[in-house]
Amino acid sequence: MLYQITDATVSVAGRNILNHINFEISGREKIAVVGRNGAGKSTLLHLIFGELQPDRDDKRQKAAIHKSRALTMGMLKQVQKTEELESTVEELLLDSCPVGDSYEQERYQYEVEYDRIFTGFGFSKEDKNKKLSMFSGGEQTKIALIKLLLMKPDILLLDEPTNHLDIKTVEWLEKYMREYPKAVVIVSHDRFFLNRTVDVIYDLSNGKLTRYAGSYSSYCIEKQKRILRLKKAYERQQEEIKSQEQLIERFKHKANKASFARSRKKMLERMERIECPKEQAHIFTGEIIPANAGSKNVFEAEHLKVGYDKTLFELSFRLRRGQKIAVLGENGAGKTTLLKTIAGRISPISGKYGVGNNVNIGYFDQNTAAQVSDKNVFEHFSDCFPALMEKEVRRILGSYLFSGKDSFKKVNSLSGGERSRLFLAELLYSCPNFLVLDEPTNHCDIQTKETLESAFTSYKGTMLFVSHDRYFVKEIADALLVIRDNEIFYYPFGYEHYLERLEKSDGGDTTALRTAQEQMLITGLRGVPKAEKHRLKEISTQEAYLDWKFRPVREQLEISESNVCKAEKQLKDEMLKWYNGQDFWAGVQMCECEQGKRVIAAQEALKAAWAVWHECCLQWNDVWISAVPEMI
Repeated sequence: MLYQITDATVSVAGRNILNHINFEISGREKIAVVGRNGAGKSTLLHLIFGELQPDRDDKRQKAAIHKSRALTMGMLKQVQKTEELESTVEELLLDSCPVGDSYEQERYQYEVEYDRIFTGFGFSKEDKNKKLSMFSGGEQTKIALIKLLLMKPDILLLDEPTNHLDIKTVEWLEKYMREYPKAVVIVSHDRFFLNRTVDVIYDLSNGKLTRYAGSYSSYCIEKQKRILRLKKAYERQQEEIKSQEQLIERFKHKANKASFARSRKKMLERMERIECPKEQAHIFTGEIIPANAGSKNVFEAEHLKVGYDKTLFELSFRLRRGQKIAVLGENGAGKTTLLKTIAGRISPISGKYGVGNNVNIGYFDQNTAAQVSDKNVFEHFSDCFPALMEKEVRRILGSYLFSGKDSFKKVNSLSGGERSRLFLAELLYSCPNFLVLDEPTNHCDIQTKETLESAFTSYKGTMLFVSHDRYFVKEIADALLVIRDNEIFYYPFGYEHYLERLEKSDGGDTTALRTAQEQMLITGLRGVPKAEKHRLKEISTQEAYLDWKFRPVREQLEISESNVCKAEKQLKDEMLKWYNGQDFWAGVQMCECEQGKRVIAAQEALKAAWAVWHECCLQWNDVWISAVPEMI
């Protein structure tokens, strides 16, 4: 055990923040501490770092904090010391180098690592000579994090390390954290970052810490199971308490049973009460089915040029019913412009496009959530759906975390995240069959995001959306549209699969990435005519993808196989002529007569045909190795 906290309590201003917690770090564990704002996550980091001490506790038999040896610790601080601001970045970062001699091997390795991390965080080499005061607050935090990573403490404490980082830098940091050779404790609201970096989760709720092994996704599953177990235990205990109270009431006034009633009362007083667990988010267990299914082809575009004054990219694409596609791209690439064009809010520069029959679009963007209303939440929702009974309105609002007093808040007083939640509740309850969403989870906390993820997962219609929340994209999207270098590409699998392919190709193009126009052609191949049945049979996206991958090499393989068969037949014919001819019976050597020369030529042709066929087989094998693991 590298570091351990046992039965520790921490109070601030007379209020218990951490209540009899247990916490431990072993080896190279990557640990995340999660919980709602104000739960005490940062307090725990300060306790580990030594800036806070646990309260005295006469009941505790041993020290609250135990270390296996002398440990070095580093903690990311959001505010820099004043004296550091006048130092250059190079002076600040080289000051942490354990070797002063610039000609030592260790110093050289430190500077190589320094260059790698510094450029990995998006800085240029010229920035090394700038003073720290010349950088913004976010950039100063990034430099402080770089300094910590170079120091490589035994325990690295990071409080919101992904703040102020763009997606590329966050992805770089994810990889670095996975390879970091020592222990790390992280507090972050970036769930995708946690999912890809940590192997232990500590959940901090009501001052208590609960340990879960595994990634953030597995933590969510296990926590839900634990809540269900606690609910059942709470209900059983409440039944037992009610039963005992009835016995006490029944026998407390009877002389021969009074002692029995007193013992039961003492037993109840000593009983450790189980608190009723509260779910952090509402989980939609049913299906949200659109009012009408609509046509199979929800949206089609042919040479559609998207943009305002100039063309950002050209799109030829077909969106099929039931698909949930996320649009990815850098800021300014045209993601929002694409959604507005599809939703009919702006006109394209040129090209053909249209939605299918009986397709009704539900559109959401940040302007939608900015609408004003003097009504409260309950009145606003009731007016949108006047046919609903009051009880039904309250149930629906409660599903989207507007329960109790929250339903009487004025719409104008709601935060950005609360407004988004309210208008998305309206949108989902109206059940359109095609949702076009621009940043639906902006300004939402984790609890709200999990609620909306659950709702969109339960939704059985078609979705096209933009989001910077990578965990949300991972949970919802089954395919991607990637805007890159004024082109738009289709990726037929989820976000995690896309990242894995990018990592394998060192950030280059993935083998499954193809233009949206190519995807439209492949989608057309999915309806395969069956003459004997006189109908179309739908094939899966996987089959269509394999067909697209194997078609070029399959065509070459079929041609080469046909050439081998022809060469074999030609050789057989020439050999028969040779055997039946007089040259064979006269004992003339094959190479000495005209017919023999034709046999030799046929043999060489067959050999060449076999060589081509063998090469095609090797190409087929290469495609199989690259394509089939993607389907698993």
